[in-house]
Amino acid sequence: MIKRYISIFVFAAFVVNAVAMPCAASSESARQPNQNTSAGNDKTVESARKSLLDTFTERRALYENIGTMTGIPWYNLAAIDQYERTLSFAHPKTRPLRDGLIAIYMNEVKWVGLMNPDHEDTKPRSIAYFDGFGRDGDGDGKADRNNDADVLYSVAHFLLQYGTSSSDFNIGLWEYYENSRSVERINQFARIYGKYGTLDLHRHAFPLPLGGDYSFRSTWGASRSYGGYRIHEGTDLFAHYGMPVRSTCFGVIEVMGWNRYGGWRVGIRDLNNVYHYYAHLSGFNKNFREGDIVEPGTVVGWVGSSGYGRPGTQGKFPPHLHYGLYRDNGLTEWSFDPYPHLRKWEREERKRRKRK
Repeated sequence: MIKRYISIFVFAAFVVNAVAMPCAASSESARQPNQNTSAGNDKTVESARKSLLDTFTERRALYENIGTMTGIPWYNLAAIDQYERTLSFAHPKTRPLRDGLIAIYMNEVKWVGLMNPDHEDTKPRSIAYFDGFGRDGDGDGKADRNNDADVLYSVAHFLLQYGTSSSDFNIGLWEYYENSRSVERINQFARIYGKYGTLDLHRHAFPLPLGGDYSFRSTWGASRSYGGYRIHEGTDLFAHYGMPVRSTCFGVIEVMGWNRYGGWRVGIRDLNNVYHYYAHLSGFNKNFREGDIVEPGTVVGWVGSSGYGRPGTQGKFPPHLHYGLYRDNGLTEWSFDPYPHLRKWEREERKRRKRK
C-alpha cells in the first residue's frame, strides 16, 4: 500500500540527503558546485516540503472532524497522535508505524476484543459484544483498524467515558496509557499545538548565533572522570562568555536550574519527544520559567563555564555550551549523538538566511 503521508523523521533525513549531496571528485568542483545539481536539489526538497504540508492539512482536517463529533479539542487529538508517532519510532519492532495519516497503534486483539474469534472483525456490534476497542468513526457501518477516522474516533470515544473537562481528559489518558509520563508528554504537546495553531512545528535552529565566533566537533561518547567514570553525553560548542544560547526547537521548558555536572542548565522537550539539554550556562533568560513554551531561535541563556561543584561554581573549564539530546521511549530516556543534527541545523539556517 502506498503510504499516505511522509513522517517528520523520514522527511528530515530526506532533506539532509538532498541538501548535502556528495561533492564531485575534484577540489575545484567542490569549491564551485554544479548549479544545475543545486537547483535540482532545491526543487526536490521543495517538493518534499509541499507533500509534508499537504499531509499536515489532511491530518488537521481529521483532528477537527473528530473533535467536532466528540467535543475534544483538535490539539488534544493531535498531541495523542504525535505522542504515538514518537513511540513507534522508539519501538519500531513492537509497535510498527501505521500506514496512514494517524500513528495511533492498536493490535488486532485489542481492536476486536480478546475473546473474538475473528481478528479481522469490522462489525461494530460484534466488536462491542466482545468488549473490543474498535468503533465506527466515519459512519460507513464498519469499525476498521486500518481506517484513520475509525482509529482516532475509537480513542476519543474511550476518553469521553471519563468526562469532558481537562482533568477528565487527563484521567482518561492515565486509564489508556497507565503511565504518568505519557499524560505529561501529551499535555505538553497539546499546549504547543494550541499556542501556535498549526502542525508545522518541526523547524530547528542552531543553538548559537551563526555570526558568532564558535567552534565544535563531535565529542559524544568521550570519557569524563568528574563524579566517577562516565561518558560525555553531548557536543561541546566553544564560544566566549555571554554568547546567547538559543532554543533549537519548538518545545516546553522542563528544567531551569543548577546541576552538579552541568551547572546552570536548561532542558527543553520538543514534539518528537526529544529532550534538548543546554549546560554550563552563565545565566538564564529571566523572561522564561519552567513550563513556558519556546520556539527555534529564542534566547534561553548565555554561554558560561558553570558546573562541577556546588551552586555557583564557575571557571573549572573554558567557556562553552554543552548540548545534549535524549530520546524518550515512554519509560526511560537515552542519550544520542547531537553532532550530525547540529551540523544539519547550522546548514539549514544558513540556507534560510540566504533565501531571505
